[in-house]
Amino acid sequence: MNEPVLRALGLCKAFEQGGVRIEVLRNLSLEIQAGERVAIFGRSGSGKSTLLHLLAGLDDPDAGEVWVGGARCSAAGVGERARLRNRHMGFVYQMHHLLPEFSALENVLMPLRLRGLTRRAAEPEAMAMLGAVGLGRRLAHRPAELSGGERQRVAVARALVGKPDIVLADEPTGNLDQDNAQQVFDLMQTLSDEFAVALVLVTHDQGVATAMHRTLRLDGGVLSP
Repeated sequence: MNEPVLRALGLCKAFEQGGVRIEVLRNLSLEIQAGERVAIFGRSGSGKSTLLHLLAGLDDPDAGEVWVGGARCSAAGVGERARLRNRHMGFVYQMHHLLPEFSALENVLMPLRLRGLTRRAAEPEAMAMLGAVGLGRRLAHRPAELSGGERQRVAVARALVGKPDIVLADEPTGNLDQDNAQQVFDLMQTLSDEFAVALVLVTHDQGVATAMHRTLRLDGGVLSP
């Protein structure tokens, strides 16, 4: 088997709340292979988003380590973590988190510009990705001029434009109506196949979870099939 695109080993995370220590993740391990689509399923408050933040290197585990792109992300400094995220990861959140003053094209350009590409070099990639999500004619529109479904499509394009190894998605259809949610979810699966990108999707929707290659349940701080 090839080297996984993401590996977590023995992750532990706890928080203090009202003087009480709450264990959120307990010795959790996970491997994601190239092109694999995995759902992390669990009730609200089970620690799904906490796990995603640890996998992304946005938070530190109390114990354990995370490897991304062959590098130990959990041991890296802030700058190196940012570089690893930019090179190897894409992100889609429940809220699109688009920059409101920028056009759809400018939002999608952002990961490539942060990578050091000039606008001239990055623009063809961003335009092609917006075309792939069905927004080739909406390049100049700002988020306020787009529908909820269109804004989330821009977010998907932004996540994929840098050709990451893996996309981490936190309830990416949670703020959409049923039709738009299905369209965005179908689009993410199609593009995952087309660009051979692994997808880890956090959800409490059983229907979404069962459509993935693999579903893992997070309960009591432990992942199980």
